[in-house]
Amino acid sequence: MKSATVHELKKELTNLEPNELAELTLRLAKFKKENKELLTFLLYEAHDVQAFIVELKREIESQFADMNRDNLYLTKKSLRKILRITNKYIRYIGSKESAAELLIYFISQIKKFNIPIHGGAVMSNMYTTQLKKINGIIDSLDEDLQFDYRKELEMFVIEK
Repeated sequence: MKSATVHELKKELTNLEPNELAELTLRLAKFKKENKELLTFLLYEAHDVQAFIVELKREIESQFADMNRDNLYLTKKSLRKILRITNKYIRYIGSKESAAELLIYFISQIKKFNIPIHGGAVMSNMYTTQLKKINGIIDSLDEDLQFDYRKELEMFVIEK
C-alpha cells in the first residue's frame, strides 16, 4: 500500500468534523512507525474494507509466488515477513472477522504453495501458533460466523 503525501492527508483532514478528527487521532496515537499508512487506510480505504481485503489477498498471494522455496531459511524469513505485513493490516482494519479471513487465507497459501511446514521447528511453531490464533478469534465471533470459519479452517489443519 502506497502512503499518501502529507499534503494529500492534510487536505483530506480539513474536510472532517472535529469529532471524527479526534477519533482518528486517538486511534493513530496507538501506533508509532506506521502512522502515515494507518491514516491513509482510515481516510481512503476504511469505507470499503472488503475491497481492501481483496487487494491485500492479492498482495499476499504475490509474495507467496515470489518466495524462494528452495532454501528453507529463506522460506522461513519470507513467511515471517508476509505474516508481519498481514498482522499489520489486520490491526489497521480492527475487525475480528477480517482477521480470521486474512489469517485463514495466509494458512491457505501455505498449503497452496506446498510450503514444508514440518521442515523445521520454527515453521511448525509459526503454523501452529497461527492456527491457535485463528481459533481464538473464531471463538469470539457470532455462532453463524464461527461455523463458517471453522468449516473453512478444517481444510488447512495439517496432520504431522
